[in-house]
Amino acid sequence: MQEMAIRAQGLTKCFADFVAVNDISFEIPRGTCFGFLGPNGAGKTSTMRMIGCVSPLSKGTLEVFSESTAQKNMRSIKQRLGVVPQEDYLDHHITCYENLELYGRYFGLKPVDIRLEIKRLLDFVHLEAKTHTQVRFLSGGMKRRLLIARALINNPEMILLDEPTTGLDPQARHLIWDKMRELKDKDHTLILTTHYMEEAEQLCDMLAFMDDGNIIAMGRPKDLIREHLETNAIEIFIESSQRPKLLETFNTSTQFHADLGQRLIIYTRDSGTMLTQLHHDYSGIEIRSRLTNLEDVFLKLTGHQLRENA
Repeated sequence: MQEMAIRAQGLTKCFADFVAVNDISFEIPRGTCFGFLGPNGAGKTSTMRMIGCVSPLSKGTLEVFSESTAQKNMRSIKQRLGVVPQEDYLDHHITCYENLELYGRYFGLKPVDIRLEIKRLLDFVHLEAKTHTQVRFLSGGMKRRLLIARALINNPEMILLDEPTTGLDPQARHLIWDKMRELKDKDHTLILTTHYMEEAEQLCDMLAFMDDGNIIAMGRPKDLIREHLETNAIEIFIESSQRPKLLETFNTSTQFHADLGQRLIIYTRDSGTMLTQLHHDYSGIEIRSRLTNLEDVFLKLTGHQLRENA
């Protein structure tokens, strides 16, 4: 039986009368990448803060490395975690080396061990050339990579990454994805939050879709797509007055379709036949065909787009 890194049962977090996380349950095996997917405000960060032992539970039980996150165990759990927060908590007026050195001291590492780890980690995140550069002179992508290096200074068993690539350009995002894959290959457990569908599909072994504090679906990315929707999506840019006739033509009353203002999306197994008929009956309109993805699943489950609140 695969050993679990996390077990949560009835996990709940309330702030006064507001329920941020509402009675959720999940298990995360060691050595896997687990993602919490959803728009901002879905409860992802509140869940991560409870896992990271920085926010107490309101109700339920939560075990990390088979230890309860009760007050008496928080210190020992934190020593086995690495955290990459949404916010940039780096000290901008000291160098990359000094940021990592300072953080290594928090974990009681010996100076000789800190020096060796800093060199290894700056090489790992491709910042060796910025060793003695003050953080304020780094780009956004470099700062995110330095945050990842800082999270690894204590050689953690589990790494919590809260929206690790938000606001980054595609090149920086893909570099961070590569580093995360390397960490997983070395048997680190990765837990990330994101509202980027592509990021979740690229990295995660398992996903939990969250909305309004609830887990509304959970499973492997490909299984979630197969379970909830047909394999193909046809996006049609058509006047609203023409849509009722089009929907009636393809008998969409018995299957899910999405009306997103300027776009109408129809999900189907037989995209070839539908495309042929569309081009014949509605010549001149813009039509795009693609495979169904996780964002389509989220749209079906919640009724709004994945990045709506991003």
